[in-house]
Amino acid sequence: MTDRAGTPAEPDPPATEDGAPDAPEAPRRRHWLRWTALGVAVVVLAAAGVGWWFYRKLDDNITTDTTAAAELEKYEKERPPAGTSAARNILLIGSDTRAGEGNRKYGRDKGTQRSDTTILLHLSAGKSSATAVSLPRDLMVTIPSCRKADGTRTREQFAQFNWAFEFGGTACTIRTAEKLTGIRVDHHMVIDFRGFKKMVDAVDGVEVCLKEPVDDPDAKLKLPAGRQTLHGEQALGFVRARKSIGNGSDTERMDRQQQFLGALVNKVQSNGVLLNPTKLYPVLDAATKAITTDPGLDSLRDLYDLARAMRAIPTEKVQFLTVPRRSYRYDANRDELVQPAADDLFRYLREDRPVLVTPESEKKDGERDGSTGGDGKPDGPEASPPSATPTFTGRNAAEGVCE
Repeated sequence: MTDRAGTPAEPDPPATEDGAPDAPEAPRRRHWLRWTALGVAVVVLAAAGVGWWFYRKLDDNITTDTTAAAELEKYEKERPPAGTSAARNILLIGSDTRAGEGNRKYGRDKGTQRSDTTILLHLSAGKSSATAVSLPRDLMVTIPSCRKADGTRTREQFAQFNWAFEFGGTACTIRTAEKLTGIRVDHHMVIDFRGFKKMVDAVDGVEVCLKEPVDDPDAKLKLPAGRQTLHGEQALGFVRARKSIGNGSDTERMDRQQQFLGALVNKVQSNGVLLNPTKLYPVLDAATKAITTDPGLDSLRDLYDLARAMRAIPTEKVQFLTVPRRSYRYDANRDELVQPAADDLFRYLREDRPVLVTPESEKKDGERDGSTGGDGKPDGPEASPPSATPTFTGRNAAEGVCE
């Protein structure tokens, strides 16, 4: 057929089942859909590959402390029994070692280290609360005989708590803490100066408030008064400074460390970090590089499960306190426990029972750590019944560091 003489006509389009011709763009649409599906598949596979690479990288960052695990196994019979509930106790140790990259500026490396900060973190079985108890470095305790790095052993002795880390490292510190508290340490983490700075930088700093300017050459800290955000080096100086802020006591420094850690928890739990991959990855990278941990927490999955449990806890239920202590009767530069408040605290944590914290300024006259209500005065006819939950001096992560 032709349209006109000498001119071939265009071929008729093929008919569909209902007799109507196919639309000419249908083949092109099918062709485009095939390439789109192929492209999506490539993107998914590439993302999976990148995700696996990131996972392996973060997982390989973690340093496992097998030496402490082997040493602790030798003393299994003398350790507190493992709890029957799902509660967990983690000993967090801040090492003041000068060895390693970025740490020499804080002093000469003498081949030894002490625990600059030690915190016993108790996670309740129902993941409803987290209680972080600071153990003062100058607290006088019984340190058991411990194996030193050179293979020799120390004698059992009564000395300040942070000597345990110098004598026998993590295993000696754990055994000393367990002997002191009667609480089984399920896991441990050690972090040094450099790791702490990287963690703070990863969350883009932490806000603090200073009543007065600070100039502390020993802590390498010089800050104006007022509200400000501290990053790595400044943050480390802030939590380490002692003589230049407040009354110069180690008790006040521990309180400042607790305030800072509460603000750090708040920052990490914010949606701006946890729900933003570009912000979350640097935090995970810094965290995994910063810690040395036991074999039970040495994988990204283990740390993720721990972080997920912490994230589920409301910030007002993340509590910080220092074990009840006072100046040691024979040396005002050392500490001793206040009894029976300290033993009551340890017992409640062992039994996974709740405790409450409140700022010192909110305590009633005569009220002491470990009290279960009242004001310390004899009960009158209108006195209210005491609370079943003991109260200790401290703070929670919901309280801003500037409050």
